[in-house]
Amino acid sequence: MNLTRTLAIVTVSLSLAAPALAFADTVNFSADLKASSEVPPKDSPGTGQFTATFDTATKQLQYKATYSGLSGPATMAHIHGPAPAGKNAGVVVPVPKDKVASPIEGTATLTDAQAKELMDGNYYFNVHTAKNPGGEIRGQIEKQ
Repeated sequence: MNLTRTLAIVTVSLSLAAPALAFADTVNFSADLKASSEVPPKDSPGTGQFTATFDTATKQLQYKATYSGLSGPATMAHIHGPAPAGKNAGVVVPVPKDKVASPIEGTATLTDAQAKELMDGNYYFNVHTAKNPGGEIRGQIEKQ
């Protein structure tokens, strides 16, 4: 095969792949973690911040959470859903217990249904402590 033909094949291949790449999107999310957002609200000076990026093509969610001022060490942390603000829901993405110290970082691959729930604003992140086993600080995950 000569060089000109090889370049032509590569060019056509790339031009066919480019439209598929154009549909991939990265969406940014964040949440302010507060005791008043827990259901029911908690009395804690703890605060935090959750940020994430979601790749719509691979369905991979990459997240980071930082917090301070909790009543004690974090015992658990999770992404929960589907639930709007003010409602509780089950765990969707658990954080391993050995990874709950601030800063928390992780990745998860979501299903199509989970991706829709995330995009619709129906997920929240919370951090639990021994004093507040149901959660001490929480924030609704929203698109930026």
